[in-house]
Amino acid sequence: MPHVKAPQTKGHAADRAHAGRAMTVTQAVDAYLASVARARSPQTARAYRNALNAFLDTLSQRGLDPGKIACSRAQVAWVADFAARLKAYAPASERLYLTGVAGWFEYLAAEELARVNLSRMRLLIRQRARRPGQRLPQFPRQAIESVLDYVESLSAQPSVADERRRLRALRDRAFLLTLADTGLRVHEACCLRRGDLDPHEGRALLVGKGDREAVVRFSRRSLRALRDYFRARARLDGASGRPLRALPLFARHDRGAGQRVLPITTNTGRSIVQARVAEALGPEAQDTITPHSFRHYFVTVVLRASGGNLKLAQELARHKNISVTQRYAHLSNDELDRGYAEIFDHNLDA
Repeated sequence: MPHVKAPQTKGHAADRAHAGRAMTVTQAVDAYLASVARARSPQTARAYRNALNAFLDTLSQRGLDPGKIACSRAQVAWVADFAARLKAYAPASERLYLTGVAGWFEYLAAEELARVNLSRMRLLIRQRARRPGQRLPQFPRQAIESVLDYVESLSAQPSVADERRRLRALRDRAFLLTLADTGLRVHEACCLRRGDLDPHEGRALLVGKGDREAVVRFSRRSLRALRDYFRARARLDGASGRPLRALPLFARHDRGAGQRVLPITTNTGRSIVQARVAEALGPEAQDTITPHSFRHYFVTVVLRASGGNLKLAQELARHKNISVTQRYAHLSNDELDRGYAEIFDHNLDA
């Protein structure tokens, strides 16, 4: 029996080596990204795809054609060249892109498509990657409140003949109020189904970041906006032939969706924010507020209303580490603001 196994193992290794010679760098990148898409979130898959596209572009700039060169010839020195190009990026983006490319080299090694000195690769990354600074969350709080006031008024507008336009207005109102009053991440809100929400308890059961199950609480105004939206959507939902609990919380209302009840994507969620911010504040403001700005807003509102209760804010925002929540504490400390004003304004007046 051992005499049978040995040739199979060698043959298997030979097949892998042949695959490495036959597969180009571009093909190996596509195979790696396909494995990432199967195992990781859509956000991670998109970030890694951007990283590997930039990496392939760097190879092309070096005179290497990734569509022709065999992946078996991959060199960890390529990482150093790529890291040099990333100095124009923010430190956090630099580390994310290097992590994506490191994952590709680990994939080559694991699949025996190339001989890779992984220790050397990791050393190169440690030597060249900058440490991201501790950035304090910034967002225009008053501008966000103006946007929320604006979307509240959408329900007061008279009915319009265009049903899709009416549904979009009610959906966008409910969507933005939900982001602001729950702290949901945009992809979490887009993935919710009607069955996830218990409107009587004002809670939704969510599988969030890191596949952790959590309870998300909804405010009365967000629940009221959702009820208005569901009432207007009743005909579509009823004609879908599906149980209500299986339908998306926020649905598409465009010509492409037709009469089907399809969930909105994260890109649609971002577009909703951009469009309503531009309507409320003017087109020049649309890039100053993102979906994640509403999450920053949520954490700060909790801290201000609770007198700086970090543990409460951490639990409601579902921060795994309280150090993340602490980054918001400076924004809610009105006592420090008053103390500063008393000291410096008093001296100036004197």
